[in-house]
Amino acid sequence: MKKSISTFLKHPTKDSSNRSANPPVTRASTILFDTMQELILHEKKIKANKKVSYYSYGRYGSSTTIELENMIKKLEEAYHVFLTGTGFGGVALAIMSLCRPGDEILVSDNVYGPTKEISEELVKEFNISTKFYNPDKFEDLQNKVTKQTKMIIVENPGSNTFEFQDLSKIVKLAKRKNILTFLDNTWGTPLYLKPLKIGFDLSFCSATKYFSGHSDAMGGSLAVNKKVFKKVMFFYKLSGYRMSADEAYLIIRGLRTLDVRLKKHYENAKIVINFLKRQKKIKEILYPYKPTSKSYKLWKKYYSGANGLFSIVVKSKKKSSVVKFVNSLELFGIGYSWGGFESLVLLQELRANTKYTKTRRYFRFAKDEHIVRLHIGLEDPKDLIQDLKQSLRHIK
Repeated sequence: MKKSISTFLKHPTKDSSNRSANPPVTRASTILFDTMQELILHEKKIKANKKVSYYSYGRYGSSTTIELENMIKKLEEAYHVFLTGTGFGGVALAIMSLCRPGDEILVSDNVYGPTKEISEELVKEFNISTKFYNPDKFEDLQNKVTKQTKMIIVENPGSNTFEFQDLSKIVKLAKRKNILTFLDNTWGTPLYLKPLKIGFDLSFCSATKYFSGHSDAMGGSLAVNKKVFKKVMFFYKLSGYRMSADEAYLIIRGLRTLDVRLKKHYENAKIVINFLKRQKKIKEILYPYKPTSKSYKLWKKYYSGANGLFSIVVKSKKKSSVVKFVNSLELFGIGYSWGGFESLVLLQELRANTKYTKTRRYFRFAKDEHIVRLHIGLEDPKDLIQDLKQSLRHIK
């Protein structure tokens, strides 16, 4: 029976040996075989990327992680999916698997801090160089490509400043120059955008965010095409970057309701944005909420939906009043990450004393402009609006 994605997420597979509605949590290191012939045959299946119900050693994963791999593989329409213990582990896996001394990587300037840190700091210890390009100017990327360029790393949209890029143009350029492409698709998820279908070689999601949805599990998902599969598998098996069975179980639980939750996050975000756009203290809303908003056309071109994450630009000469606005919110937790059931808020340190925040994406904002990132959760949006309303009065 052919299933829609929504139905598939509720009924991914059937296991006759397990009668529970959810897969068992299989914690394992040593896997036992009846004969040497069986072990050797199983290893050949794994190397050939044939479907298996268990791995031959716990470092590669377990039957629980395989269940999650298969679910995400279907969502991504991928050749294979690798699961890592944290979201950032998926970024590191891609870079360390495919880049070698003498290579160069081009990185979208709006990537989040840890991605910027590994691509600017760690890789140079391996004689790999990095250039950052302006996500608002395709020509900047185009002009920075050299014969040494091995990979282009894109975050779309940027999870703080929300620039949307023309993804097909990037893929076309990369294929012409024989460059690998990596897309951080955590915001859109493969429910709303399938990077491999566009032509990207690697599609990454932080499973900590919307895949989990409950703010109680960490993990990363790296979906790949056949072209890069062997190299990524080689490093994956050696490095032990795998996700635990317990985390995989929690993320499977979250994926069951991904479609329902994202729809609700989006509906709530639209209601809250409709309130925020009328507030004089807010100069700009960084989200494609109307046809005239920045990047709306590029969002509409590639995505079939949106979610609850966006930023607002607050204009104030007193940063302390913006801090007071954030601190006085009652229903918005202050913290990193997003994608859970709860609403969150975070004031971005645009001019902090670190090289990672002195970047091009912040150049267009004046000294009296402050970016506050909001994640709209699953609460009653009327309550969220009331909370924002009472807190906005602190902004001077």
